[in-house]
Amino acid sequence: MAESKRDYYEVLGVSKSATDDEIKHAYRKLAKKYHPDANPDDKAGAEAKFKEVTEAYEVLSDKQKRQMYDQFGFNGPSGFGGGGAGGTGGGYYSYTGGFNGFDFGDLGGFGDIFSSFFGGGAGRSTRNPNAPRQGANIQTNIDITFEESFLGVQKEISISRNEECTTCHGKGSKPGTNPETCSTCHGTGQVTQTVSTMLGQMQTTRTCSACGGRGKIIKDPCPDCKGKGKIRKTVKITVKIPEGVAEGQTVVLRGQGESGTNGGPQGDLYIIVHIKRHSIYTRKGDHVLCDIPITFTQATLGAELEIPLVDGTKEKYKIPEGTQTGTKFTIKSKGFKNVNGSWRGDFIFTVVVQTPKRLTSEQRAILMELAKTMNEQPPVKKRGLFG
Repeated sequence: MAESKRDYYEVLGVSKSATDDEIKHAYRKLAKKYHPDANPDDKAGAEAKFKEVTEAYEVLSDKQKRQMYDQFGFNGPSGFGGGGAGGTGGGYYSYTGGFNGFDFGDLGGFGDIFSSFFGGGAGRSTRNPNAPRQGANIQTNIDITFEESFLGVQKEISISRNEECTTCHGKGSKPGTNPETCSTCHGTGQVTQTVSTMLGQMQTTRTCSACGGRGKIIKDPCPDCKGKGKIRKTVKITVKIPEGVAEGQTVVLRGQGESGTNGGPQGDLYIIVHIKRHSIYTRKGDHVLCDIPITFTQATLGAELEIPLVDGTKEKYKIPEGTQTGTKFTIKSKGFKNVNGSWRGDFIFTVVVQTPKRLTSEQRAILMELAKTMNEQPPVKKRGLFG
């Protein structure tokens, strides 16, 4: 395997007299070029080259390993080429899966190299801790009736949220005083450290422990918010639920969430709608469904029915004679208004013929005479129970 390897200096494109900075610069350039995530059309080929340059950098960036390589080549006392044999160089950085073999984050500044390439990974960003930031979103639930979901409704709800302290106006410091810039991180909220690793001198970025990453020190905290700049409050908000809203849909109120930081905008309020079950009506899409009971004579002779609609009105509907139980009828455009459009669903009712359980002697006699005139027989199936 050693004979097939390329010289490490050749791999990185540097001379044997290259300085540590030149080697590091060359590696950064090649690692960015051959990173598999940057070569989606040829991940396999890029991974092989990435492993090669990583292996070369691992050796040449370490003073002792480089000295041994210069003297003995690949056949040094311990040998090189960990990348091909399952050593520390045998994998590549992935945003979701870490590193196949080890995690670059464990090597301090090594992860920062990839952070500078791809905007993430093991490194940490240097975002200004005092920049305006939007407040967090809030989620809550609301229960409404079936009729309210049909017609729409305006409700008042109570929520608990963090609001900017009116005493210190969000500064966190006692009125008349101001927060001081942290002398440890100089207001950045982060400190950089140089550590020695197997790959050489690396830089790591950590959250400043003196200010907790805020970039400022509050020596005289506000007596009301205790230096947080925010106070927990319960507030009442009026929300308009649109007609046609369905179970589980969300109504969003912009700017009604948590207050922002450093003058940033408020977050949003997400209200999840839950609809109580109705004793008569059900919903399917934008259609309203229900069962309408009718009498034996109405089904036989036909009848004009008064159908109770969801909005409280009644619609006259004529059913034909000989209507069978389970027959469905449709009243157009009397269902739910589509919450995202102007059209409406239908009102679909199913008739259920009610058979009288108790008859007077006169009623029984009339029905018996009717049965005789109709020569009624029980329905005969083509195939009996026993074939």
